[in-house]
Amino acid sequence: MLKFLQRTLDLFTSEPAPIVRPEPKPRRPRAARQPSLPRGNASDLDLLSQPVGLSVASAVTDPLPDFPPFPTQTLEQALAPASFRHPDASREALLSGVLVGFALKRGKRRTIGFSVGPEGLSVSAPKWVPLAEIDRSVQEKASWILKKLQETRDRHRRMESARIDWQDGAAVPFMGGELVLLLDPSQQRSAVGAQLIRQQSQGADAQEGDLQRKVLHLGLAHSATVTQIRDAAQAWLMRHAKQLFEERLNHYAPQLGVRWQRLSLSSAGTRWGSASADGSIRLNWRLIHFKLSVIDYVVVHELSHLRVMDHSPRFWDTVRAIVPDYAELRGQLKDELVPKW
Repeated sequence: MLKFLQRTLDLFTSEPAPIVRPEPKPRRPRAARQPSLPRGNASDLDLLSQPVGLSVASAVTDPLPDFPPFPTQTLEQALAPASFRHPDASREALLSGVLVGFALKRGKRRTIGFSVGPEGLSVSAPKWVPLAEIDRSVQEKASWILKKLQETRDRHRRMESARIDWQDGAAVPFMGGELVLLLDPSQQRSAVGAQLIRQQSQGADAQEGDLQRKVLHLGLAHSATVTQIRDAAQAWLMRHAKQLFEERLNHYAPQLGVRWQRLSLSSAGTRWGSASADGSIRLNWRLIHFKLSVIDYVVVHELSHLRVMDHSPRFWDTVRAIVPDYAELRGQLKDELVPKW
């Protein structure tokens, strides 16, 4: 009993033993928190603004690494079509980044020939020429091919934009100006079913040197269809064209010392006229859309063939003697648009 009391007394009177705690582990310094990207796919702009391996702080103070420059291109290259393809294309070529599908034709010829038309590029080659040589020739002519293809496509688009809207009040190119179509049922009793009337232009419509407005009164009801309006206008234009062509042929034939025998109208898509040794002349009736000086050039051109049946220097000298500025008029014939019928 005494021993128990002594131990209890020693417990309250002795100093407590020191508590040994384990030393804390050193903490790692907390890195600066990176701002999180928005959810979803990161855009190219996001990736470029935060280069890999750089913190946000260093990206502000340190210079950015040298990135390769973005490829530059001209406006024409940016607007260039992705491809040109001929409907009968059998081969393809990548020309300055533009895919060109072309029609390859084999034949009895000595050289490789190239032609660009409304449908696209056509390549004609001898039967014995290997395909690798044809492809190499296409690459060598790449600049010319792309230029012609783009010019042809642009011209086609402009022709489509110039398409005539066949209705009452429609405007048709005529002799270098405009011919307004007016549906006039009272003209149905006339011999030709149409009448050309020149009206005095007033106000904003009046232009210097052109004070008359040409209006073609067609003998059609106001309920006429598009086809009826177009056919009636074409019939009148063809009659007027033949009458005008005959007058111009009779005017220039004596100056050239030739005699023409027969005139016929054509509707060829790519040819404005032709002449035969027997004195026959063919002229495209759509020449009526051009001004008189251009029509006269074509008339003189064909009459000159009755003296020289080729396009030798002697032939062009014959044309120049009558139409000194034939080169300029020839250029207008190629450049000006003819409405698509």
